[in-house]
Amino acid sequence: MSGGGPETVVPRLSIRGISKRFGDLAANADIDLEVAPGEIHALLGENGAGKSTLVKILYGLLAADAGEIRWDGAVMPITSPRAARALGIGMVFQHFSLFEAMSVLENVSLGLDHPERADRLAARVREVSRAYGLPLDPARIVDTLSIGERQRIEIVRCLLQAPRLLILDEPTSVLTPQEAEALFRTLRQLAAEGCAILYISHKLAEIQALCDRATVLRGGRVVGRCIPAETPVREMAQMMVGAGLREVSPRAGRPMGPVRLEVANLDLPAADPHGVTLRGIRFTLHAGEILGIAGVAGNGQGELQQALGGERPAVRADALLLDSKPMGQHDAAWRRQHGLCSVPEERNGHAAVPGFSLIDNTFLTAHDRAGLVGRGGLVRQERARALTERIIAERDVRAGGPAAAAATLSGGNLQKFIIGRELAQQPDVLVVAQPTWGVDANAAAAIHQALVALAEAGSAIVVISQDLDELLLLADRIAVLHGGELSPALPVEGLSIEHLGLLMGGVSAEAAS
Repeated sequence: MSGGGPETVVPRLSIRGISKRFGDLAANADIDLEVAPGEIHALLGENGAGKSTLVKILYGLLAADAGEIRWDGAVMPITSPRAARALGIGMVFQHFSLFEAMSVLENVSLGLDHPERADRLAARVREVSRAYGLPLDPARIVDTLSIGERQRIEIVRCLLQAPRLLILDEPTSVLTPQEAEALFRTLRQLAAEGCAILYISHKLAEIQALCDRATVLRGGRVVGRCIPAETPVREMAQMMVGAGLREVSPRAGRPMGPVRLEVANLDLPAADPHGVTLRGIRFTLHAGEILGIAGVAGNGQGELQQALGGERPAVRADALLLDSKPMGQHDAAWRRQHGLCSVPEERNGHAAVPGFSLIDNTFLTAHDRAGLVGRGGLVRQERARALTERIIAERDVRAGGPAAAAATLSGGNLQKFIIGRELAQQPDVLVVAQPTWGVDANAAAAIHQALVALAEAGSAIVVISQDLDELLLLADRIAVLHGGELSPALPVEGLSIEHLGLLMGGVSAEAAS
């Protein structure tokens, strides 16, 4: 370990017997954990294992029902996030707490307990972001930033407070390999400086490369500990799920049908001064085919998803054809009626309404294709409930029933629900962005298999993802989006990550070849 093992120093953080119940659910049960100064410690577990509950207790957002927390050897109750920050605990959440209408600088300032002069704070933001390879423009409005860029705000805001313990919840879920490696350099530098790091991730290969030790939770309890560098990925995954792992069946030999979606010279002006303009986007998508769209965050992925899904109309109606019908200027409702469903990358507030029940969230997008509206416009409540129950059962969504609010689900379980809601509508064309963001290995495999099965049933699928391994596993062809322009789609067979990386970096297709 970077700063010495826990046997030779007093742990920065030590918890004993932490327990927390929500009604009949034991979210945490008698958990013990230690993190030493300079250690990067992984907290592993499948969705709903209790990881988020535990770190919320450590950050003062929840109070434990039992157990104690020791900080540098002394018992230290943490009663609020302000108290946690005063000790030197910083946390980067999986779901960002940002005001989209405000600038980067304003959001950073709101997260500080001791506000600074704007010019001085802007200089510090630039300095820290440069030092740690997390570029940020303090003047940018958050609404204009990609998901990956928004995550940098949360990380930089924590680093400005010189944390002694940094907690990160799925920090690389929306980062490219290059961005993730830059983050790892940052974390290793912080560990070398003596910062303790508690790291939550479902990407076990990065746990192996980054973390000194790991604690595994299942069902709210500690079920194992290991040294990741000495433990095979499959063994760690089996510790997490407690059973055999799902495997994704190969896609080889899947027959292709007629063209379902055709995009011809799609141009879309940027929605704001900092947005990305789409220029000359062209591709065809056949029934039974999965097309992967790769790219570094902020190169037009959000704009492309909005253009395909109907959230923003194209300049020309014939720039997008759905089963040969011009749809470029039709809205999302028309496209759904005619067989095109879409899943945006941001699940909270975009793909789902946090305060709505799962039943109501099902109704929002499935009311037409699933026949959830009766005569006179009345909602067929029992049919909506039954469909929601089926989605929960088929996708193994851990929730308090169909009437539970979307906000009560963990990020991974909400993702499983959203994917299941769209699959239940049996779309002819599905556009999905970041399909496995924040889900565990077993759930990711289940989502992947569901997408493969949908394609085998004759649907055409566009997968927009920053996870190259995911695209290479799923896609028949892959194209790269850079600066609002899409490279020609290439067959996956023989395509290397190095070649894709060159295209993602802006190298022309001819030069990359």
